[in-house]
Amino acid sequence: MTDLNQLKFTKTHEWVRLEGSKAVVGITEHAQGEISDVVFVELPKKGKQVKQAEEAAVVESVKAAFSIYAPVSGTVAKVNESLVADPGAINRSPYEEGWIFSLEPAHVQEAETLMTKEQYDAWVKGGGH
Repeated sequence: MTDLNQLKFTKTHEWVRLEGSKAVVGITEHAQGEISDVVFVELPKKGKQVKQAEEAAVVESVKAAFSIYAPVSGTVAKVNESLVADPGAINRSPYEEGWIFSLEPAHVQEAETLMTKEQYDAWVKGGGH
C-alpha cells in the first residue's frame, strides 16, 4: 500500500511518487470522486517530453473529459497500458493500480514546489478546485 505521505500533490489534483530516477503520476482520490466513473484514458506517448503543469494525458468519465497535467517536467518513460482495458482502476485504486504514467524527471527539485498530503488535504477542505 502506498504511503500517501510520500507523495506530492498539485492544485490540479495529480499526485507524484518519486522512485529513484522515475516519477510515477496519477490522480488523487478526491479527483477520481469528482470525475466519477472513468470510461477512457488517453495515455501519453512513451518518449514524449512534458513540462511541469503541461497537459500530459486525458481521462474521460461519464461526465466529461479532464486533462491530466505533469506534476514535474520530464520524459514519459512508461504508461499504464492496463488502463486501456480497465480504466475503472483509476476509480478503484487511484494510488496503486490506477497510476497513469511515469516520467524520467528533468528537474527533480520541481517536486519541492508541490504540496504535501497534509497541505493538499487542507487545500481541498478549504474549497480548492
